[in-house]
Amino acid sequence: MRLEDIRLFFQGAFDFKRMSSERIGEVLQEEIDDFLFICFSENMGIPLPISYYTLELLPYLEEEMASWELRMTDKDSVWESKVTDCPL
Repeated sequence: MRLEDIRLFFQGAFDFKRMSSERIGEVLQEEIDDFLFICFSENMGIPLPISYYTLELLPYLEEEMASWELRMTDKDSVWESKVTDCPL
């Protein structure tokens, strides 16, 4: 068991590529969600004047919209998740 602990220690210390790529993927997905939320917040019931101008982006983002809407409706509260993620 001692040898297994040492192996796990070195794996955790030096296997940063796998962990960092997973974290980069998570951060990228959060950034895409934030961008789509700002652009198309009227879909969630939050009126913003910017939505009129972001309609031009809709043809380019239509593939992302279906999965984004599912992710946003699965969340309990979009605002709660964003506020709890902020370090104060």
